[in-house]
Amino acid sequence: MLTILGFAMIATFLVLIMTKKMSPIAALVLIPALFCVAVGQGAQLGDYVIEGVGNLAPTAAMLMFAIVYFGVMIDVGLFDPIVRGILKFCQADPMRIVVGTAVLAAIVSLDGDGSTTFMITVSAMYPLYKRLKMSLVVMTGVAATANGVMNTLPWGGPTARAATALKLDASEIFVPMIPALAMGLLAVFVLAYVLGIRERKRLGMLTLDEALAREPEPETVSAGTGGKDRLRKGAAASVSASGTGSGSGTSAPAGGTENADEDDDAFQGLDPNRPTLRPKLYWFNAGLTAALLTAMIMELLPIPVLFLLGAALALTVNFPHMPDQRARIAAHADNVLNVSGMVFAAAVFTGVLTGTGMVEHMADWVVGTVPDAMGPHMAIVTGLLSLPLTYFMSNDGFYFGVLPVLAEAGAAHGVSPVEIARASLAGQALHMSSPLVPAVYVLVGMAKVEFGDHTRFTVKWAVLTSLVVLAAGILFGIM
Repeated sequence: MLTILGFAMIATFLVLIMTKKMSPIAALVLIPALFCVAVGQGAQLGDYVIEGVGNLAPTAAMLMFAIVYFGVMIDVGLFDPIVRGILKFCQADPMRIVVGTAVLAAIVSLDGDGSTTFMITVSAMYPLYKRLKMSLVVMTGVAATANGVMNTLPWGGPTARAATALKLDASEIFVPMIPALAMGLLAVFVLAYVLGIRERKRLGMLTLDEALAREPEPETVSAGTGGKDRLRKGAAASVSASGTGSGSGTSAPAGGTENADEDDDAFQGLDPNRPTLRPKLYWFNAGLTAALLTAMIMELLPIPVLFLLGAALALTVNFPHMPDQRARIAAHADNVLNVSGMVFAAAVFTGVLTGTGMVEHMADWVVGTVPDAMGPHMAIVTGLLSLPLTYFMSNDGFYFGVLPVLAEAGAAHGVSPVEIARASLAGQALHMSSPLVPAVYVLVGMAKVEFGDHTRFTVKWAVLTSLVVLAAGILFGIM
């Protein structure tokens, strides 16, 4: 019964958000609450929610301070050289812009944090997509899928979880998987090229001057996303600039009215004349960011603590005056509130799914449906199961709850645990668009894309990419 209700709850949630009958936040809260009552555990709802919030609170804190930190770094111009290089390659060609999105997302994903990847990628590419009237779900789909493939890095999470769960060395899992993951990344680039060609045929190919002369598409704020800020031309020095509020790199003073006119310089990705630039502090900010990422990889402190310290230091050094600090925090408040609210709403969903025992029953049912004849091919079975299970479950639930069962079943048929572990990484391209991944809300929130639209567009391409990784692993004899 719990198995049926678990799948029904997930299906109801996906249908409601994809058909836009409910906002993601409302669906994440109300649907699990109703199903918790339906299974006769309504009295424990509060306990499940508090437990879920407690489990996701560190993630919410990390995202809050990471948004502030990287928002400040974008404001002061740390990423401008990278952005200019990508945009110089892209020019006004839709195909190059989509490929550039994939390349940028893959490069930034090397830090192992999806939220960071999406903040930088959207901040750089959003103005081009808006100016050329390109499809924003193409941007979010390509970025999420590229990040999903790169998420398999040992410090990204899934590989470390698989190694821990099966008591293996992470390098023993990851290194042999590199050729298969490289094929997956190549598939993302091919996908970006195909989608870019489709956009080029739909919109035509403009010169840079023609693109600058084109009127930008009017901005609309979707439910569940933050508002837009714009830099008013000729404003006083008190006007502040933001790279994360709208992705254009510009913002109006707090409490000011919005200006529908977008500065042509925004097409360059980040306004080169914004007053928040700190060129004299460039190397300090670069060093601080490098030290922060190094500390993350070496796990010197918990990631939320690192970003809290980093954000405080970045604000203090770059904006020593209190009014300027308050303006920077206010400029990024929309994204902070949107993302943290979505994470805590997701805590209700995961809390009920786990607390009621639905996840455990669903996993047992899925594993139990595997025929005995498939025993010698448990690595392939694991790879195929990793697609739906890592989409409908958290990575913790899959790797610590399901993977050991699959490894035990494989061992009974002579399949080594390391092969099972490698196969379990195949579904990560799809996992990064799961409604249970907090970072995806950063992506759709900053890109002003409805989560349902992103899901409808991305899932099929992410599944294809995951199957490429799995097929390459089989072909190369990795699993």
